[in-house]
Amino acid sequence: MTISSDDVARLDALLGGADAERSAVMALRQQLPHLSLTSCDPSDIDAEAPFRDYPRFSVYLVDGSQHCWTLTADTAKATGLVVVQHKAARG
Repeated sequence: MTISSDDVARLDALLGGADAERSAVMALRQQLPHLSLTSCDPSDIDAEAPFRDYPRFSVYLVDGSQHCWTLTADTAKATGLVVVQHKAARG
């Protein structure tokens, strides 16, 4: 299943605020059970542009339709998310 505009709205609502906490990732996992969700350290994904960049989190899209997963910017191909929590809030 791909990412819908409703899914993106949930991302924005849960992760978009400057006061979003780590618990928002758990809520995201509960609200978007059809998508795989992975968390990683910022140093693990430093050369790619995020799909969404929030004050406390960056979100990358994953295309898992092939044997190897790849990052994508295409919501029609995305089957999952990688969520990176920033070390400090961005203002």
